Amino acid sequence: MNLFLTIRVALRALRKNKLRAGLTVLGIIIGITAVTTMVSIGESAGALLQGQLQSLGTNVIVIFPGSGERGGVRDMQLVTLTAKDAEAIAAECPAILAATPIVVTSGAQVIYGNVNWRPKEVYGVGPDYLTVRNWPLAAGGFFTERDVAAAARVCIIGQSLVPKLFQTENPLNQTIRIKNIPFVVIGVLEKKGANLVGQDQDDIVLMPYTTVKKRLQGSTFESVHAIMASARSSLLMAEGEEQIRQLLLERHRIHPGEPADFRVQNTTEIANIMAIVTGTITLLLSSIAGISLLVGGVGIMNIMLVSVTERTREIGIRMAVGARSRDILRQFLVEAVLLSGLGGIVGVGLGIGFSVVITMAINHLSPGAEWPVVVSFPAAIIALLFAAAVGVIFGYYPARRASRLDPIEALRYE
Repeated sequence: MNLFLTIRVALRALRKNKLRAGLTVLGIIIGITAVTTMVSIGESAGALLQGQLQSLGTNVIVIFPGSGERGGVRDMQLVTLTAKDAEAIAAECPAILAATPIVVTSGAQVIYGNVNWRPKEVYGVGPDYLTVRNWPLAAGGFFTERDVAAAARVCIIGQSLVPKLFQTENPLNQTIRIKNIPFVVIGVLEKKGANLVGQDQDDIVLMPYTTVKKRLQGSTFESVHAIMASARSSLLMAEGEEQIRQLLLERHRIHPGEPADFRVQNTTEIANIMAIVTGTITLLLSSIAGISLLVGGVGIMNIMLVSVTERTREIGIRMAVGARSRDILRQFLVEAVLLSGLGGIVGVGLGIGFSVVITMAINHLSPGAEWPVVVSFPAAIIALLFAAAVGVIFGYYPARRASRLDPIEALRYE
């Protein structure tokens, strides 16, 4: 009996008990659907993470201040980074392309005419901020070193502020007021979108860090809240991080064995940690979902044993007219593989559909979320192969039992 004829006989046998066949493959369908969905959602989360880290900037290294020491007592409030540290990093670290200080101010309300808006972020930065963040301008220009030195009253706004404040007007060269101080809008940033936690990155105002310190905060201290630097390439991230660490240890006169008063962290480390977390969660969920495949396999074995018992007389007749043991073995194996294979195909289709629906639901229920729709075709192929393997593994024993029936005893079976 050739394979094509065997498949036809197997399909005819399955059609005789459609309900039983459908219930048998239900476990396989649920398992394959769950595995495909979980892997696709996990890869979607990974793609979202990579996109958000890329939106943070190009090969970014972030330096945070630590606690300082004053009079032999650790002071957690003493900020230890300055704008001169950022200048030194850009000038003296060969692996670093650019660096910028970051000064954060809060509670700043922006007023234009009779419209006011409170942006989520008002940052004081240096002239190289756009280079570090890899954030181009949509219109206008950026401030210069001369603006920084003069603490000029100029600013750059994000895309979200344009419709909030100016409606249809051109925002360039318009004057807005922050804390009753006039600032001229000299540039508009390109749209960035939401970050990992759904916060709008375009709801931002940038100005020289000296302007924020002197005019908005009324401070004469040189301290900054953080420094952002960009390595020349991804391959130089580790080298650039070490160069920054050694430079700041020297500049801050920290002796060997003493704790540093700063922390250096790069986005690659964050990406690796998040990739491990998302990968582990996806693997765990997929493993749990894969248990239903084993349950489905047991169901196939059970139904095939019942089928062998019900068709004992049929098996005897086939052997009596010349069918060999391997023909009977192949027939029942093909039936088992067809059951699991059909369940796998349906499960993959449902898994792809569920992953798309879940991703769209997340984007709909979380304003600002931009989860990409990712369909894991490798996972779907592996799931199909695994489903076929389940059919072979769990269908072999019933098929082997059918092939070893004695023809005479089989013919006598009622």
